[in-house]
Amino acid sequence: MTLSRFELFSPQRLDDAVALLKEKGSNTFVMAGGTDLLIKHRHQVVHPQAIVSLKKISGLNLISFRSGKGLTIGATALLGDVARHRTILRVYPSIAKAAGNTANVQIRNMGTVVGNLCNASPAADNAPALLAMNAELNIVGSQGERVLPLEDFFLGPGSTTLQPTEIVTSIFVPAPPPGSGTTYLHLSARGRVDCSAASAGVFLALKGPRVVNARIFIGACGPTPLRMPKTEKKLIGNKVTKISAEQAGITASKESKPISDVRANEDYRSKMVAVLVKRAILEAYQLARENK
Repeated sequence: MTLSRFELFSPQRLDDAVALLKEKGSNTFVMAGGTDLLIKHRHQVVHPQAIVSLKKISGLNLISFRSGKGLTIGATALLGDVARHRTILRVYPSIAKAAGNTANVQIRNMGTVVGNLCNASPAADNAPALLAMNAELNIVGSQGERVLPLEDFFLGPGSTTLQPTEIVTSIFVPAPPPGSGTTYLHLSARGRVDCSAASAGVFLALKGPRVVNARIFIGACGPTPLRMPKTEKKLIGNKVTKISAEQAGITASKESKPISDVRANEDYRSKMVAVLVKRAILEAYQLARENK
């Protein structure tokens, strides 16, 4: 099988990368780690005429945290670096867990969190926890800069609101408030390296023992990560118990309306969503009680 030829550009400045996207036009792709893009090219899913690598642009690989403000993960920060980062492990353990659960060690040492999001797979491991924590994307393009809630980013499998001449430069995650906890859980039907068959990201904020804010997202069950507003509503204003968490899991199972595909069928996913959401709610609640 002969692969199509493409031009590879490795600019050292962000504005040069944006200019290349504008100059080269359609079928020009941005590459951070390349673990998704190059495989798609090999399987002739995409046919790039040009690829703009971000690897040589200074500062895009940085991970920084400002107390009381939040966490910034640069576009070329590796999944493995995020999974091992001491501050992320301490302050954002669900984000570290999601990065550490992505694929295998070889991919985590090449792939990036931003790339995982921009690939827009419904099964992306990193999306549910970041969505639950109300993450935002910093974007630069030919029309300037903008900040976009991650919740508004995904349109469908492989499709986002990113414009052809735009680049996601970083993810920003607000500092978790006192009395809050976030959990990420996932399940693969065939093993750890396989894509998730179902996943759940849960954020809970408490006032005393009662939930005052909840954000719950389900991955791998629809065309995009799915928010569960009905399930959230059942939790707000109440204490979390094993019974209420189980009831919330059942609500999420019905609300998510899981699909059937090559990874799992609807019935399996429905049962697993109920289990994952129940467990994630109980874990997030316990973390929130401890995070005073």
